[in-house]
Amino acid sequence: MARPPRLTEDDILERLARHTGWTRTADTIHKRYTPANFASAIGFINAVAVLAETADHHPDISLHGWNKVDISLSTHDQGGLTELDFNLAAGIDDLGI
Repeated sequence: MARPPRLTEDDILERLARHTGWTRTADTIHKRYTPANFASAIGFINAVAVLAETADHHPDISLHGWNKVDISLSTHDQGGLTELDFNLAAGIDDLGI
């Protein structure tokens, strides 16, 4: 499957402005989610995994403490951010955590 092209700097800034809570470091966007408890954090991670598999686009996910879930997105094979990253970010936000 062909991957979408890397976004321009202007495209990245425009998309990032529409995604509340997401920040950028170089070619990666990040967000921390804080579910209510450990079980909810694990459920959230599993829901993100389903979205990622469906999109064939896999984030870096870290669980810190008992309820802090950090998500990082980048399209590594394109060397930066693509539409895949922002589409998956929107899907993750739609999970409602």
